[in-house]
Amino acid sequence: MSPQVQLQSADRIAHVHQGILPTPFHSRSSRLNLNQQWSEWNGFASAVYYADAHMEYFASRNTCGVFDVSPMRKYRFTGAQAAGMLDRMVTRDVIGQAVDTVAYNVWCTDAGRVVDDGTLFRLGPHEFMLCCADPCYDWFRLAAVGFDAVEISDISEDVAALALQGPTSCALLKALGFTGIEKCKPFQIRRFAFGSGEIMISRTGYTGDLGYELWLAPQDAEQLWDALFEKGALYGVRPMGDESLEMARLEAGFLAPDVDFHGALHTVQRGHDHSPLELGLGWILNFKKPHFSGRSALLAQKESGDYRRLLKLDIEGNKPAQHSILYADHKCANEIGYVTSAMWSPVVKANIAYGLVDAKYFDGPIWAEIYHQNELRWLRKVARCTRVNKPFWSPERARATPPPDC
Repeated sequence: MSPQVQLQSADRIAHVHQGILPTPFHSRSSRLNLNQQWSEWNGFASAVYYADAHMEYFASRNTCGVFDVSPMRKYRFTGAQAAGMLDRMVTRDVIGQAVDTVAYNVWCTDAGRVVDDGTLFRLGPHEFMLCCADPCYDWFRLAAVGFDAVEISDISEDVAALALQGPTSCALLKALGFTGIEKCKPFQIRRFAFGSGEIMISRTGYTGDLGYELWLAPQDAEQLWDALFEKGALYGVRPMGDESLEMARLEAGFLAPDVDFHGALHTVQRGHDHSPLELGLGWILNFKKPHFSGRSALLAQKESGDYRRLLKLDIEGNKPAQHSILYADHKCANEIGYVTSAMWSPVVKANIAYGLVDAKYFDGPIWAEIYHQNELRWLRKVARCTRVNKPFWSPERARATPPPDC
């Protein structure tokens, strides 16, 4: 080891946190967490469920639910070359994205493998915020090489955020005095005076239903939570935990990192990462752009057609196909893929799943080998799978402007 290198313990480095951190809403959310069930998300405590995951899920489908998304990683890009740098990194058109709008995006390696996905907020001509589930600061710095007029900052702990999702979400926001929020279209942004400064509200979310995400300064977080739950009593508001959100996002047809796919930077074995085409994200690959990271590899893959497909599946019966292997025949002799996510959907009344299937079996029959318990005994079931081409849950109110109040 070089004599100039001095090792420091983690507790002596200012930016390394010790232990699990509370979000800006933790003083309020912890009071409602009857079972004190918490998971760790980017070093922060995130509620697994508050009282009952299914009741919290039904709030997002019948009234409205609140989920603390503060642990999400948030990055600000500013400068004259910010749009150009991001346009080169992500797969969609950034130059043409309007101010005060949000766009779902992915960014890839040069080999066309997904690094991560997230939502890109255009806050001004030369200002953006990119939100993602996992830390990506180092990757963004590498992607900015050659772009001198762009500054990237990690603002994850400078912004508190709540997702307010469900049929009564717009009505509740109007009742709180956010006048005109009903005119906000999907993937648009509105700003309002609140607390010590400003709150930004985007019509976005992870449930596939009517919903919004609220972004504000951490010092105003408790005031927002109190207002939502005081006024929201008439609108059926409930806090939501990880388990209820997982149910809603699967019905909505959304992907979950480390569940449906591994980011390219997290895999150890070759082939265990994924391309956007494999994940059904071909619709956000803008090949009209002269260049973006991974373009050549993805174009070649698209033209060959030789890639796995992540399919939406409706599986016969009512036994969720979690961790199931997929086969081309009822005898389970020819393995063709596996299930990534599965559940019995309460609102769709169907046994739904995502399955990653090898290319040559994409159009053929698919069978799932399901193991389930009955009074502690394991039972085996082979069930036919039917492809579904649309989200399992996509109500009209999620797209209507103005949306209905309930």
